[in-house]
Amino acid sequence: MKQAKNHRARDLNVTFDGQPGALNAITDVAGIEVGLSTLNNNVDARTGVTAIFPRGRHSETGVAAAVFAFNGTGELTGAHHIREFGGFFGPVLLTGTLSVGLVSDTYLRWVGKNICDEDVRFSRILPVVAETWDGNLNDSWGFHLKPEHVEAALDSARSGPVPEGNVGGGTGMVCHGFKGGTGTASRIFTHLNEKYTVGVLVQANYGQRDDLMVAGVPVGRLIQGFAPELPEKTGQVVDGSIIVVVATDAPLQPSQLERVAKRATVGLARVGGFGGSLSGDIFLAFSTANALKLGESELQPKLSLPNDQLDDLFHATAWATEEAIVNALVAADTTQGMHGLRIHGIPHDQLKQLMQANRGMQVSAINAPLNNEHEKTT
Repeated sequence: MKQAKNHRARDLNVTFDGQPGALNAITDVAGIEVGLSTLNNNVDARTGVTAIFPRGRHSETGVAAAVFAFNGTGELTGAHHIREFGGFFGPVLLTGTLSVGLVSDTYLRWVGKNICDEDVRFSRILPVVAETWDGNLNDSWGFHLKPEHVEAALDSARSGPVPEGNVGGGTGMVCHGFKGGTGTASRIFTHLNEKYTVGVLVQANYGQRDDLMVAGVPVGRLIQGFAPELPEKTGQVVDGSIIVVVATDAPLQPSQLERVAKRATVGLARVGGFGGSLSGDIFLAFSTANALKLGESELQPKLSLPNDQLDDLFHATAWATEEAIVNALVAADTTQGMHGLRIHGIPHDQLKQLMQANRGMQVSAINAPLNNEHEKTT
């Protein structure tokens, strides 16, 4: 089943909370550039790389950041440095599990070729690379990803719309028993009449079908058919992981960004994620508001939102995470991988019908009066 190109969740009558940015993508945060390289050219290779530059490919400064692991059976290199230093330099790179070493090494070689300033080079020596397991559909042990694919993702990074579904690091991913992959969304919130943006990009490769919720509807249980087709020798599809990258232009300190990263858990839960025992649910949050530099000797004043006034930001993060995951599902196409294993894309027609059928019920629930017994006791 080939999905219609450019379809996103909102095209199928899925409603979400909050106000999205112009692109409804992580690139709504000014300065962010995203590049992808997709390897999907034979029956065995279903893999790729996604590169997210917080300040663009040519920036020499870093960003304040924090990491939170909801369930840590996964990898994000550079996490210790981020926790200790409160930020990072260079891009965030997303790929399949067995390609972490290659991606990290190739990025360092790319730095050596493209950056001459020794201080800037030094700031990039601990690459940030995150992974999810694509070994259900991809021949991971064939090591099909090569340095030129990583370089292509780095060199192609741009602002603007972000491709979703079977692209980049999300090429070989499975989510809630359907084809998963790369998804993105954004939200705008206001503090003291100043508008800020939160953008999220996910690599979604987790979850069981029965748990899948879309806009409060248990679609995983209601959709008929489209179960993974498992040839006898493939065994069961292994439950995977999710990486969530949260970006914002709101001025925040690393401790605040850790609080933001934790709220991605809420968005994940709204879609039905619960952090399976073998799942690496790892979330990275960064702010582009305050430039991070090495070698500065003077005091560094850093503006930030008040700690007790982050609720709108927390809501925006959860809502954007939720929609990014659903966008990944909607954009992904049915894929056949190794040994004939076939993972279906979520069926658009059934999803659209379920959204239409449940819309009235959802509105009724929102407008429902208070429970009479509650009114009597109060």
